[in-house]
Amino acid sequence: MGIFDRFRTVISSNINDLINKAENPEKMLNQVLMDMNQQMIESKKAVAMAIADEKKLEREVGENKALVADWERKAVIAVKANRDDLAKEALVRKQEYEGYVTQLSTQWQAQKESVEKLKDSLRQLQTKIDEASRKKNILIARAKRAEAQEKINQTMSSLSGNKSAFDTFERMSKKVDEIEARADAHKELEEATSGASLDKQFAELESGGAGADLLLAELKAKMLTDNAGTGGAGGSPKP
Repeated sequence: MGIFDRFRTVISSNINDLINKAENPEKMLNQVLMDMNQQMIESKKAVAMAIADEKKLEREVGENKALVADWERKAVIAVKANRDDLAKEALVRKQEYEGYVTQLSTQWQAQKESVEKLKDSLRQLQTKIDEASRKKNILIARAKRAEAQEKINQTMSSLSGNKSAFDTFERMSKKVDEIEARADAHKELEEATSGASLDKQFAELESGGAGADLLLAELKAKMLTDNAGTGGAGGSPKP
């Protein structure tokens, strides 16, 4: 299983555990992001080790190539010294190291390809983590809005299904009306039994009496005028 697959398996497992525990979305997302970053650290360590192995193989290939060249040089020296036996031994050694170079080169090439794939997977992981980090706040905000809406819906549903709350408001409204009516009655009674009410009644009488006197005087003047015009037939009205 590759690093990317291991990463995906661990993260999926952690997410499922959080969902099963019914964690709230904010805690879940923060925890998942922490897990992703931790797995990223572990993945980087694994890739670093793979790169180290690739560099080691590269050095071994170089070292064995150097030995191939060195044994060829020794064979040439032996030939020049008319030591064909030593030249043969040197050539055999050269051939052995050439075999090592071939094997190591094959392993080195395979390791290089593996390292490149691991680097690519690591870049994909980093991209996904960066994307998750950017989306985290948006998802948390959406979750909070959904939670608030759910609470509102639950409250409205509870109110619509429970008439006692509305009945309480209706009772309180009637009670306030009764209190206001009693207050008005008390005020009226207080005015009726106080000097203020008496003063008010006399003021009304005085205002109404003055008007009547004026009307009576006007009527008598009119009657005198009428009598004078008819020769006093009716007699003078008594004051």
